Amino acid sequence: MNSQFASTFGLTAPGFPVVAGSTVQRVYDDLRKRIITIQLPPDTTLSRTELTETYEVSQTPIRDALQLLKQEGLVRIYPQSRTVVTRIDVLQIYEAHFLRVALETEVCRRLATDPDPDPSVITRARSIIKMQAAVADDADQIAIFQELDELFHQTLFAGAKRSSLHQLIRERSGHLERIRRLHLPEKGKIVSILDGHHAIIDAIAERNEQGAVDAIREHLSRTVAKVEDLRKEFPDYFV
Repeated sequence: MNSQFASTFGLTAPGFPVVAGSTVQRVYDDLRKRIITIQLPPDTTLSRTELTETYEVSQTPIRDALQLLKQEGLVRIYPQSRTVVTRIDVLQIYEAHFLRVALETEVCRRLATDPDPDPSVITRARSIIKMQAAVADDADQIAIFQELDELFHQTLFAGAKRSSLHQLIRERSGHLERIRRLHLPEKGKIVSILDGHHAIIDAIAERNEQGAVDAIREHLSRTVAKVEDLRKEFPDYFV
């Protein structure tokens, strides 16, 4: 995740006790971003020597960052040999989607029925939507759009005081995030994401429990419905 956003929202790598701005965090964040945005496509070999030169660090933070990516299933490490970016695993996509729907549906339900709602949650979410809209027409800013999408959903979890559950989703969503990136260039996809975000926040703001639940379910279903089409379009990217 972009370091500016990470520092603003206090994000850290999942499952790893590093301080914001640490060397491991910096390397992990950048490598993860490059993998999920397909800058490093499946089957890419990652040379530790080249990575140390690229990030101007020693072998130790490179090793630790790669271990984090391995935990997420984004790389496969062959000891004393090489590290390779994994292909996209469809089963893991469906499992991550199942988890996401279950948790985010409950988050939206709670936000819509909170007896003492925090108005700053709605304000922050709407601000993120505006930032997304500002970069929506720029093809070079798709990675930023995707980061803002993650921040939007994290804001909902934080509003429901369940931020750790967002981290849980993130740890298991590397494969899902990659197909979301593949799906983004499709005509109308970005507009549908923005419409979905508006529908979710409007329903929460209106205290419409069923509307919020329906909106988040619809929003989360669109990319998964395209899995088989994407697998046919990018056969070399999938297991």
